[in-house]
Amino acid sequence: MATVVPTQAFPVSTKDSARTIQTSTMGSSLADVLERVLDKGIVIAGDISVSVANTELLNIRLRLLISSVDKAREIGINWWENNPHFSAQTQNLLESNRQLQERIETLETELKAMRSLPPATPLQANSEPTLQSLSDELLGL
Repeated sequence: MATVVPTQAFPVSTKDSARTIQTSTMGSSLADVLERVLDKGIVIAGDISVSVANTELLNIRLRLLISSVDKAREIGINWWENNPHFSAQTQNLLESNRQLQERIETLETELKAMRSLPPATPLQANSEPTLQSLSDELLGL
């Protein structure tokens, strides 16, 4: 009878395990890598262009900056501080804007109504009412 010797399907080579590449993140956890990226910042830039017969149909420019808030402020990026969509006062500003729009509409309506009235007769300058004119007014004459 023949003897069967078991063999390994994937032999492990000791030469491969000795040739591992050492990196700066070796042994670092995900939190350590994330902290390093946020501290230093990382920029990813790319352009996508779709053209047909030398006619550009679509051009997309992507710029991505990943950093901490402190690092972004340090390099002069702070657009979120003045943008009302990212502010806690957004609702207050919207309500105030709505009230102002209502006041403007009311004032415009009143102005149109005043302009449609017939003009009043102007009083004569330097004319003092006489006793006769005052008595006529009071008696309705």
